[in-house]
Amino acid sequence: MSEATKRAEEILLHDKPAETVADLTRRIIALIGEDPARDGLKKTPERFEKALKFLTSGYHQDPEKIWNGAMFSVCYDEMVVVKDIELYSLCEHHLLPFFGKAHVAYIPQKKVIGLSKIPRLVNMFARRLQIQERLTSQIAQAIWQKIEPEGVGVVIEARHLCMVMRGVEKQHSQAVTSAMLGSFREDKQTRDEFLALIRPRATHL
Repeated sequence: MSEATKRAEEILLHDKPAETVADLTRRIIALIGEDPARDGLKKTPERFEKALKFLTSGYHQDPEKIWNGAMFSVCYDEMVVVKDIELYSLCEHHLLPFFGKAHVAYIPQKKVIGLSKIPRLVNMFARRLQIQERLTSQIAQAIWQKIEPEGVGVVIEARHLCMVMRGVEKQHSQAVTSAMLGSFREDKQTRDEFLALIRPRATHL
């Protein structure tokens, strides 16, 4: 039995009951056979707790505070698109990251949203334990309910480390999900226009 394994077993036997994320993390490190007391790992539990709180900070955010009155009455009834919004989230099944881009569009009826509020909304829902399908729907539903537009479309393209690092281990696979509400669901022309606008354009050298 290695010294690290002996030390890990001592911690599991004699450590006080865990109460914080850092305490639990220290015990997890011991359970996998490492020594939480060695130099490289001494502060890891506290660092992990701080990182996890940031990555799940969306649970403590209020959508109303994100909107913060940034809705404006404007005579505009054409599509508004905010594309290539970078997002980072944690898969709720394995607590491993997934990351990619969100594309969000809506057709206003009476109100438009301040453009910076859409990436903030994406971040709020992404910083929770998620599945990509629910994340996509939550973003669309939040806009739909807040400003009652003619339609909302959301597409997310993401890579999941639970597929890349474990499981099928497919390095270049990505998942694409969409949520279409109102005219984006009912009108093929509207939907096709949105998909064409977010499609990468070929570059010619």
